[in-house]
Amino acid sequence: MKKFDTDLLKFSTPENSPILALPQLLWFLLIVMGTLLSLSDTALAQDNSLDSGNTAWMLTATALVLFMTIPGLSLFYAGMVRSKNVLSVLMQCFAITSLMTVLWVFFLYSLAFTDGGALNGFIGSLEKAFLIGITVDSLNGTIPETVYLTFQMTFVIITPALIVGAFAERMKFSALLWFMALWATLVYAPVCHWVWGGGWMHKYGVLDFAGGTVVHINAGIAGLVAALMVGKRRGYPHVAMPPHNLTYTIIGASMLWVGWFGFNAGSQLAADGTAGMAMAVTQIATATAALGWMFTEWLHHGKPSVLGIASGAVAGLVAITPASGTAGPIGALMIGLASGVICFLSATKLKHWLGYDDALDVFGVHAVGGIVGALLTGVFAAEYLGGAGFGGENATMGQQVMAQFISVIATISYTTIISFIILKLIDLTLGLRVNEEQETEGLDMALHNERGYII
Repeated sequence: MKKFDTDLLKFSTPENSPILALPQLLWFLLIVMGTLLSLSDTALAQDNSLDSGNTAWMLTATALVLFMTIPGLSLFYAGMVRSKNVLSVLMQCFAITSLMTVLWVFFLYSLAFTDGGALNGFIGSLEKAFLIGITVDSLNGTIPETVYLTFQMTFVIITPALIVGAFAERMKFSALLWFMALWATLVYAPVCHWVWGGGWMHKYGVLDFAGGTVVHINAGIAGLVAALMVGKRRGYPHVAMPPHNLTYTIIGASMLWVGWFGFNAGSQLAADGTAGMAMAVTQIATATAALGWMFTEWLHHGKPSVLGIASGAVAGLVAITPASGTAGPIGALMIGLASGVICFLSATKLKHWLGYDDALDVFGVHAVGGIVGALLTGVFAAEYLGGAGFGGENATMGQQVMAQFISVIATISYTTIISFIILKLIDLTLGLRVNEEQETEGLDMALHNERGYII
């Protein structure tokens, strides 16, 4: 700021007349007001400009979420299938990563995150198809829009990749690609818009900080529908089909745990206190769920297993996801414990009672864990339980839980119907399932002409 003449501060004249000093007083006030307005404009400009700290964190978070799919989820799933199918799972995750990236650029980002006009409650528009209008100077809040859209891209990458585990070892690769492309367009983009793009769930005050409904319930229900329509693996459940390499699985689960900090804390889109709390509750819930699953399994089966504690950790990660921006430490403990125990019972007892072949427990962990987390988000968002408060106009726990319940039912219903239609159309045209000879040989050789192990 330029210095001004201090003589202007002398209000008295040689005759010491206060009236003659008025012009000097007015001049002084104008200088003070101008300075304050200048500082106010500067602060406003800073609020609407790029924040390098937030941007640096979001670049990191984006890389962490991509790390969750390749290699995290890929290894987690690859270890649980039989050795003759290990490459097929890795290939599916890698191909989905590539396919979703291209579709996100083409039109999915625009459908999810633009104003859809009269249809805005349900879906966005094609205003930003092919990322038209997005430049190096485009911002989303205080971060570049390019960083924001890439961060959101990693979510649309991992969501369909999660579905793969439900029908592992038996779907045609061509059918998988068509299903994922259509599902991302007709299911993921609309549900994402409902919650994060200004759609009806957002307006209703539904709390889903990082993807309980958008990612986990969505993927888990689609996985169950696909598993039922494709049918059971040949020999299931009479033929033993143990995981071929639990070392891969525990490494993959560990990568998911680390990457999930980007998933949850990154969803704040800023390096602030909420992101810090999201990171803390993610760690707390995951550890609690891992122990909850481990001790429940120990009680039921007599021994704790590596697959069990890894699955428990993933269940905790899933359940805390919708609550990570609103729950406090006590809420995280309770959500983690509930998800660890309930997901264990779902992936073991419920699956055997109902007889469906969800090969890698996508429904049991992701759908059930997502439902548990979504409902308990409404409970532990309460400020008197250490939460950050309810969403929208919801003033009581009952109102928030009801909003969460409606979001769960809506997501389950929509995903079930559209997934069924997509899969039915593919089955009538391409066919969903490999033939008996290919399934017996293994998808690695039958579909990709490669082996995971040369011994």
